[in-house]
Amino acid sequence: MSKHTDKAGLPPGSIIFTGNKKVDNVFVHYLSYNGERCADEVFDSNNYDSIPNPKKGLINWYDIRGMHNTDLIGQLGEKFKKHPLILEGIADTYQRPKFEEYEGGNFITMRAITFDKITQKIKKEHVAIYFNDGLITTFQETESDLFFQVRKRINSSSGRIRQRGADYLAYALIDVLVDNYYIVLEQMEEHIESLEERMLEIQDIEDKNSIHSLKKELLVLRKSVAPLREAISKFSKSESNFIQDTSIVYIRDLYEHTIQVMDTIDGYRDILNGLQDLFISEVSFKMNKVMQLLTLISVIFIPLTFLAGIYGMNFEYIPELKVENGYFILLGVMFVIFIGMVIYFKKKKWF
Repeated sequence: MSKHTDKAGLPPGSIIFTGNKKVDNVFVHYLSYNGERCADEVFDSNNYDSIPNPKKGLINWYDIRGMHNTDLIGQLGEKFKKHPLILEGIADTYQRPKFEEYEGGNFITMRAITFDKITQKIKKEHVAIYFNDGLITTFQETESDLFFQVRKRINSSSGRIRQRGADYLAYALIDVLVDNYYIVLEQMEEHIESLEERMLEIQDIEDKNSIHSLKKELLVLRKSVAPLREAISKFSKSESNFIQDTSIVYIRDLYEHTIQVMDTIDGYRDILNGLQDLFISEVSFKMNKVMQLLTLISVIFIPLTFLAGIYGMNFEYIPELKVENGYFILLGVMFVIFIGMVIYFKKKKWF
C-alpha cells in the first residue's frame, strides 16, 4: 500500500518514501572521469563513510539504486548541500516530471518506461537527477541500470561526453530514457498492427478488451511524457550557471524528441479509436448479414407456407383435392416460386 498519505500534515522537505521497496540493499555506483581518466566504483549504502567526496577537476557521478533508504538520501543531501525540497522530491515516487532550479544546482524528475508485451501494461520507474558544477547524482527505484549505455560510453571512450560537464551528462541520461520511449512506442505499434490484422479476419471480444487496455496504457504514457515536455522546455530555456551554452543546442533537440513522442502517442490513440469503430462496424455488418439471410429465408417460405396452409385446411370440399396429380403439381408450384425468388434476390444482390 502506498505511503503517499503519510506525508499529509508534514512540513515541506520531509523525506517520505511513497513507493514500494524494490531492492533489498541500496548501492551507490560512483563514477569519476575527465578527458584523461575514468574510475568506476560501487559502495554499499550501509557503509556510508566509505562513499568518497567529489574530486576536483573531475565529473563526479553518484548513481543510487533504490530509494527506500531515506537516511541515505538525507545524508547525501547534507554532503552535497541539497535543498530540502529536492530530497522530498527524490523520495516521492508520485512526483510529477519537472525541472527546477535551485541556488546549489538543478533538479529533474521523470519516468522510465517499459512495456510488458505479455500483460500489455506500461511499467513506470521514478528517476531523479540532480546536478551542478562537476557533480551529478541520480536515483533509480530498481537495481537494473537504466543508464548502462551512457556508462559504457564513458568507460570506453574519450569522446564528447568525456570532454563536457555535468550538465551534458544530465542531458545524456535524460536522452537515454526518452529514446526508450521510442522503443516502447514501437512495441505498442507492433501490437496494434497485429490487432488490426486479426480484427479484419475475426472479431473477438478479447480484441475489444485489448483496445480498451491499450488506450488506458497510452494515457498512462501520455501523463508521463506531457509534463516531461514542459520540464525539458524549461531546461532548454534555463539561464542557470550550471548549464553551459554548448549544451543548450542538445537540450533543444531533446525537447523536439519529446514533442515527437507526444505526437506519436496521440496518433496511436486515434488509430485505436479507429480500431474500436472498426470492431463495432464489423460486428454490426456481420449481424446485418445474418439478419438479411434470415429475412430472405423467411420471405421465401412465406408463400410456400401460405400454399401449405391452404391445402392443409380441413374443409371437405376443396376442388384441387380430386386432381390426380395435385400433390405433385403443388410441389412443382412451390419449387418454381422458390427458384424464382432466389433468382430475383440474386439479381438484386441481396445475397
